[in-house]
Amino acid sequence: MRRYDLITLEGTKDFLFEECALKRIVETQTRALFKSMGYSRLITPGVEFYDVFNLNSRYFPQEELCKLTDNKGRLVVLRPDSTFPIARVAATRLKEATLPLRLYYTQPVYHFAPSLKGKSTEINQTGIELIGSDSKMADIEVISAALSVLSSVGEGIAENVHFSVNYSLELGDVRIFRELMHRLNATPAQKEEIRSLIEAKNYPALNDMLDKLGEHKITNALRKLPTLFGGEEVFDRAEEIFQDDRIAEILENMRELYHTVCEINQNGNIIVDLGLVNKTDYYTGLVIKGYLEGYGEEVISGGRYDKLLSEFGYDTPAVGMAVNVDAVANVIGKKYTPKAAAPDVLIMAQDGCEAAAVKKAAALRKTGLCVEYAFLTDPDVAMEYAKSRKIRKLILISRENEQEQEVSVS
Repeated sequence: MRRYDLITLEGTKDFLFEECALKRIVETQTRALFKSMGYSRLITPGVEFYDVFNLNSRYFPQEELCKLTDNKGRLVVLRPDSTFPIARVAATRLKEATLPLRLYYTQPVYHFAPSLKGKSTEINQTGIELIGSDSKMADIEVISAALSVLSSVGEGIAENVHFSVNYSLELGDVRIFRELMHRLNATPAQKEEIRSLIEAKNYPALNDMLDKLGEHKITNALRKLPTLFGGEEVFDRAEEIFQDDRIAEILENMRELYHTVCEINQNGNIIVDLGLVNKTDYYTGLVIKGYLEGYGEEVISGGRYDKLLSEFGYDTPAVGMAVNVDAVANVIGKKYTPKAAAPDVLIMAQDGCEAAAVKKAAALRKTGLCVEYAFLTDPDVAMEYAKSRKIRKLILISRENEQEQEVSVS
C-alpha cells in the first residue's frame, strides 16, 4: 500500500519562510486598507454544515466541496467560500445590527477544482462584504477598495523597496446575460452550457451550440456578447446589437459607473466586459475582476449579490469582493525576496546559569529586541555562530557572580 506521509494533497503546498513573509505583506496591507474604510474583521469557522452551501440556488457543485462528517454523522464541509458564512452570521447574530454592515475577513477557503487543472485546493483570501445597501455609492466603495489593492502592490513593502505592477480591472453586469436568457427558448442545461462557453470565450463551440437553437435576435446577441469588451466604445456597440429598452437602461447605468471609476483611477486600465457571466445564479448585477501583470488569472473577484441573504431569511442587498492573497504574494515575489531578519542578540549561558540567561533575554525582549539562546558551551564557537548569522551582539553569562560579557560581532 502506498503511503502519503511525506507529500501534500494535490492542490495544496507548504509555504516556507519567504513565502510566508510575502503573504503577511499582502494581509497586512489589505487589513490596514479595510480598517481605514470602516470595516470590522469577522472570522468564521473553517468547517461549516453542508446546508450553509446547499441552498435553493446551487452555487457550489457538490463534487467541488471538501466533505466530512461530524461526530453525530452530520455532513459538513471545509469552507469553500467566505461570503456564505458571513451571510449566515449577518442573518443571525447581526440581524439587529444597524445597516450597512462593513465586514472584512482574512482566512483560507477550500474546494476541489475539476481535475484540479493546476489550481489550488486551499486558497488564502482576504476581502470585504458591504451588507445593507443597493446604492451606486456602495458599488463604487467596493470597486475603489479593489483598485486600492491592485494599485498598492509593490508600495511600502520594505524600507527603500518600491516597484510598480501593471494592473487592470474589468467591469461587467450579469443582468444583460440574464435578460437574454429569460427570452431564450432553451433548457436549463443548454442555458448553462451557453453561459460556460461565453465565460470561456469559446467562440466556435458557442456558435455551434447556438446554431442548434436557430437564427434569431436573441441567439445573434448571445454570439456577440463575449466580444463586447474594451473601453467606452463597448456601450455604443452593445446598444446597436441589443436594441432593447431594459438592456439600454442597464448599459446607461454601467456607462455612468465606468465614467466614475475612470475618474477615480486615471492611471489604471479599466475594461468593460459584458461577457463576465460567472456565477449568474449568485451575482445579481455588478461583477468585477482584477488582474495583475505576471499572473494569468484574476487576483480579485466580486460583485453584487442582492438575493443571497434572503436565502438565510434576511432579505437585504449586498456587494463584496475577495482578494487571492496567494496570487498577489506570487506577483510580489517575482520582484522582491524578503530577507530573514537576524536576531539582535545571542545569549550563551554556562551550566547552572540558565535562569539568569532567561531573565536577561526577557528583559531585552521587552525593549523590542529579538534574542536567541546559543546551545553551546564554547564562547569561540558561539562567536563564529553569531558571525555566520549576522547577529550583532553576543552576551556570555558565566558562574562568576553571573557576570555578563558583551562582545560586538563585526
